Amino acid sequence: MIPFNKPYLTGKEVHYIYQAVLSGKISGDGMFTKKCHELFEKKFGFQKCLLTSSCTDALEMASILTRIEPGDEVIMPSYTFVSTATAFVLRGANIIFCDSRPDHPGMDEDKIESLITPKTKAIVPVHYGGVACDMDKIMGLAKKYNLYVVEDAAQAIDSYYTGADGLKRPLGSIGHLAAFSFHETKNIQSGEGGMLVISDSQFNERAEIIREKGTNRSKFFRGEIDKYGWCDIGSSYLPSDIIAAFLYAQLENLEDIQKKRISIWNQYWESLSPLSGKIRLPFIPDYATNNAHMFYIICNSFEERSELIRVFRANQAYPVYHYLSLHKSPYYENKYQGLPLTVSDHYTDCLLRLPMFYELQDEEITKICNIVLDFYSK
Repeated sequence: MIPFNKPYLTGKEVHYIYQAVLSGKISGDGMFTKKCHELFEKKFGFQKCLLTSSCTDALEMASILTRIEPGDEVIMPSYTFVSTATAFVLRGANIIFCDSRPDHPGMDEDKIESLITPKTKAIVPVHYGGVACDMDKIMGLAKKYNLYVVEDAAQAIDSYYTGADGLKRPLGSIGHLAAFSFHETKNIQSGEGGMLVISDSQFNERAEIIREKGTNRSKFFRGEIDKYGWCDIGSSYLPSDIIAAFLYAQLENLEDIQKKRISIWNQYWESLSPLSGKIRLPFIPDYATNNAHMFYIICNSFEERSELIRVFRANQAYPVYHYLSLHKSPYYENKYQGLPLTVSDHYTDCLLRLPMFYELQDEEITKICNIVLDFYSK
């Protein structure tokens, strides 16, 4: 059987967890949390990082930090995971869904401005598959209309955007805030886990308070105050140091992990490129890099994709389809009053993600590709 995903262990995860336990502090903000923060900030130049228990938590923190209130509007793609929306719905926001690009499942940047109203508070671009949205366009709109930008960079670790100024910036460092995921399906993972990245320093102090149940406990542990108390709203968003210890082992091997995933992605591309006239393969804009988070194909219809999945399963291989358009979800379809989002719906019906994980073998890649090639040859 070829699974869709298999979490990769570098070999040091258990060793670092053992160290964390021996340290006597396995709650949040222990020594491995600090190591992760330092590594992220040094490697990617992030202004400030805070590990969280999930990417969902990081998005919820962002919605609090940007002071989302009932009636505010937040623009985001419909073709995304539900956490992108629920984090803002919890604060009372009205979600304004944007259609996807015809050439890529990310949000269509050229359709954002028409969705902006006096009630708009934030734009949440999702870097689908680790491929950058056109952040020059989005940040330009944010500046023009005085909006916040929260990057949903759940899939975008070690991926970059090159702007018109020629500067290459890591995703997650361009908007005011960003959220990353370290779920077991991501390039680097800790089972569950996430991170809030703060690029606008006005949020630094309040983010620490929100993350620590609304208290200034972080200042107390740094010795900056004699006692701590309740200062703001918040929740327990910080992860155990055991999770950070696991993540740190992954981070140390980021370059090796990325090299292997990109090699797998390239094998898929080379093998399946003869089908480019029959199906669509991933598109990477000139301004974006590819972090090989996923390899997908876009079939021509829902029925075609369903039959291909059936053939895969008959051959003991397990690709998965991806998001269901949120504007058509049971929770939101009666609330949505916008235009049809036909491109998003097309990806909902036709996009298929192929197995992608570090230990995927050459013969397994060949088997997967041959299934697709044989299917379309008939």
